[in-house]
Amino acid sequence: MTSSIDIATFRLPTGAAPVACVDIGGTKVAVSVADTEGVRGKVSEPTAKEGTNDALAQQIIRMVGHSCAAAGVDRAAITAVGVSSCGPFVLRDGLVELAAPNICGGMAGKARGLPNDWHTALLEAPLRAAFASVRVENDGVGALEAERRWGALQGVDHCAYVTWSTGIGTGVCVDGRVLRGKNGNAGHAGHTFVSDNTDALCGCGLVGDVEALVAGNAIARRFAAQGYADAAALFVAARAGDARAVAIVDDLCQVMGRMLFNMVATLDLQRISLGGSVFWHQRDYLLPRLQQFLRGKLPALTDGVELVPAGLGERVGDFAALALVA
Repeated sequence: MTSSIDIATFRLPTGAAPVACVDIGGTKVAVSVADTEGVRGKVSEPTAKEGTNDALAQQIIRMVGHSCAAAGVDRAAITAVGVSSCGPFVLRDGLVELAAPNICGGMAGKARGLPNDWHTALLEAPLRAAFASVRVENDGVGALEAERRWGALQGVDHCAYVTWSTGIGTGVCVDGRVLRGKNGNAGHAGHTFVSDNTDALCGCGLVGDVEALVAGNAIARRFAAQGYADAAALFVAARAGDARAVAIVDDLCQVMGRMLFNMVATLDLQRISLGGSVFWHQRDYLLPRLQQFLRGKLPALTDGVELVPAGLGERVGDFAALALVA
């Protein structure tokens, strides 16, 4: 399934004011501007993780200015900012702060090696002080809305988007309604337990959750000592027939497959689209394994369920922020 829209040709309607699109991940922040001329001026930087806990918000404000300059748009003309961010979220006075395991070092402590002691990172309050309108959503929700509007989940009322990337994120929709929960954290399946592992430390402080076991940064932490420096090295070895690497990948797919099955069994889903850097670059290798894991397990729930690549491909993050304000 492919996208029915190209980010390069997308335009806001005539007369619409420009908007800023912000994609926050554990590794990088990307900002672009969308207006009647298209989506332009994309800038990207490593996610701010040092200094005071408003460093990320200040980085975004600065990057919006840089994006506007690159696009030739007046910064003062930006009427709305859509922020698609990794989570979880904490609400303080009704405004979103990030309690993101790959950003906030105070959650799991020094063992994770993050250069800060933040328990949360300020986000929505500083942005609202700088911009007239701000909408912040979990990146899984943003990507889900984008996939439902333009990608592989169009016309599907019971569905989910799953990212397998630096972290593991999801967005879920049941009966045509996107689920958010009390703090906007619905769909955090990446922090569920599906194995008995007792030594994989997640940035959230949990030991042995899905993210701690299979996320991109977890692969590097868990298997570098075995000769696989990162996810790319592991998959190169597996594709070359390295039996140990193949076994590791099979174990990763079992963990991810269990999470996907649990989502289907709990929410009675029709289709799940998958994206994220780990999955996307290895989708031809991973997708059949994940599909095979799901096949035949409690057919009353899984028959006819589709696992598909994200229709928006590698640009799903760009579309996720755009979907919040376009």
